Amino acid sequence: MTQYKTYSISKYLDCLSSKDPAPGGGSAAALVSATGTSLVSMVAQYSVGRKQSKAVEAKIKKILKESDKIRKRLLILIDLDAQAYLEVVKARKKTLAQQEKAKKKACDVPMEICRLSYAAIQLTPFLVEKGNPYLLSDVKCAIEMLLAGFQSAIANIEANQ
Repeated sequence: MTQYKTYSISKYLDCLSSKDPAPGGGSAAALVSATGTSLVSMVAQYSVGRKQSKAVEAKIKKILKESDKIRKRLLILIDLDAQAYLEVVKARKKTLAQQEKAKKKACDVPMEICRLSYAAIQLTPFLVEKGNPYLLSDVKCAIEMLLAGFQSAIANIEANQ
């Protein structure tokens, strides 16, 4: 089982650009959303410890904890999507029922990417309002990456139905 999540960026992109069926768009969607979520974490890191109320500090720490959890799961999905799609490729030579089962599984991973991307986007409004004001562009970049990951995952769901 290949672990793309442990590859260097350069090696992963070499694999992504190859003629192999995986990794592909779903894996890339997970990576893009993980990158966006990493920016959410970075903004939260820079926002902890600033002069603010204990309630604001606690909320930012909660955002940091949640964004780290989402990012770690998205990293796992980079590999799970590639594995699921390889099962679709293998199932093409099998029965229709086996093909449908593989396609359903291949839809489950990008559906989770969508859910996690949405959850990460939901963390950003508080950071815009109460986070480090010097990092608003990073929040915007995070949102754009999360939206791209979300939309890319939708495209994979549509392709695998």
